[in-house]
Amino acid sequence: MLEKSGITFQDSKAVSINLCPECQSSLSKNKMPQLALANQLYRGSLPDHFSDLTWVEEKVCALYCITAHVTRLFQSSDPTQPRVFHGNTCAHEMNTVSTASVLPRTPSDVNGFLSVIFIGPEQFDPMRFATFFRVRKHKIWSFLVWLKHNNALYANVPLDESIMDLYPIDGPIPGLSDRVVQDHE
Repeated sequence: MLEKSGITFQDSKAVSINLCPECQSSLSKNKMPQLALANQLYRGSLPDHFSDLTWVEEKVCALYCITAHVTRLFQSSDPTQPRVFHGNTCAHEMNTVSTASVLPRTPSDVNGFLSVIFIGPEQFDPMRFATFFRVRKHKIWSFLVWLKHNNALYANVPLDESIMDLYPIDGPIPGLSDRVVQDHE
């Protein structure tokens, strides 16, 4: 299976294949590239009803966590636009891997990988950022059940439905306010 955009066609025939430097190096040594599909790393496509999973929901369901996320949010200093924000999130690789022994991860586990730096005249209100840090109880549980039945890595990982009681039906991840560094400029 090849990515269509990585193949150059001429007169409906493939004439060249574009490779990343890592794959090119491995293949020139007659070795299988580390991330080749033949290494069983292709996860396949997710069903359409999981296309709207948020990045935080994916973090809740992740067997392995290797990144910490730092979000910087700037509130508009214009008093006529108090709900205008801009910022970014950076994912930083950690030097340790957190492996879950039970899923879903608890909100405190996930919050351990999150930090928010909020710069603005008002107090940080997690409800104003409910879409960005959104978690949905039903979506998380149905994704975990699907993963358990469709991904060999999740097959033997116990699912603890009681942990789902720690999550809102639909809202920001609990405990987010504890991960905020506030700067009133």
